[in-house]
Amino acid sequence: MKTISGRWNSDNGAVTLIDAHHHLWDLGQNYYPWLSDRPEEHFFLGNYDAIKRNYLAADYLRDSAAHNVLMTVHCEAEWSRDDQVGETRWISALSERCGFPNAIVAHAWFHTPNSAEVLAGQTAFPLVRGIRSKPITSLSPREMKPGAPGTMQDEAWLRGFSGLEKHGLSWDLRVPYWHLTEAAEVARAFPSVKIIVNHTGFPWDRSEEGLREWRRHMEVIAREPNVHLKVSEFGLKSEPWDYESNRRIVREAIAIFGMGRCVFATNFPVAGLRVDYDTLVQSVARMIEDYSAADQERFFWRNAVDFYRLPDPQTR
Repeated sequence: MKTISGRWNSDNGAVTLIDAHHHLWDLGQNYYPWLSDRPEEHFFLGNYDAIKRNYLAADYLRDSAAHNVLMTVHCEAEWSRDDQVGETRWISALSERCGFPNAIVAHAWFHTPNSAEVLAGQTAFPLVRGIRSKPITSLSPREMKPGAPGTMQDEAWLRGFSGLEKHGLSWDLRVPYWHLTEAAEVARAFPSVKIIVNHTGFPWDRSEEGLREWRRHMEVIAREPNVHLKVSEFGLKSEPWDYESNRRIVREAIAIFGMGRCVFATNFPVAGLRVDYDTLVQSVARMIEDYSAADQERFFWRNAVDFYRLPDPQTR
């Protein structure tokens, strides 16, 4: 099998993987408001000044060098929403030069009048497999306003969402865990649309009560057979990256969804605010080392091939 670096790492600790969620950006060439001039007040990891710098293919190759990365999936990185297709065009050109990313999760608002036009524009690029469009969410369960414009009950939002079915695209779902039960209703209404929950459902509250609520909502959405899970991004705003706490999250998430619907991803460079790439990959590999070799392969790369319709890495 080929890696994106063109080299095979035979070290004992090297993990063979497909990274199903990472970002690249060039702040000098392109405009990302949240990284340039409009700081996100409620960013889930707190201060993120350390990633307000270019992160390009060479940076990703450097970070991932200890492992055998077969392919990657680029997830939209909040490029200026005035040009939603621009990021896809740029990443597609980057892929042609560098050999990765090998699939793109692009952006399109669902609730805006030009939603159908933007979706059509995104699907013109062969690497596009899905869309990440963040619905309006609340900062806490107590502040939820179902039915407000841009939420998952908004008729305009649902009408735009139906475009995924028309174009055969998946949806990358990124919401706090208290919105997962609402998302389950969307999954039930569109059973032919493949959905993947981002970042392990964001288990931000690690108290026993908080974890009970996270599990409850995760179990509801996991009942929908078209929903899968990205086991990724365990970082917390006010705490260091902790192996034992995160091991519990990984193990419980896999138990809820089953290994057949879980996909590994790094969320680099964002996850780098709390953990380096090598520690992240080796830690997750250790967390699931008691699973069969076949299950570990499914988790680290085979499930990503299936979900994002990637070429078979064994024949590339």
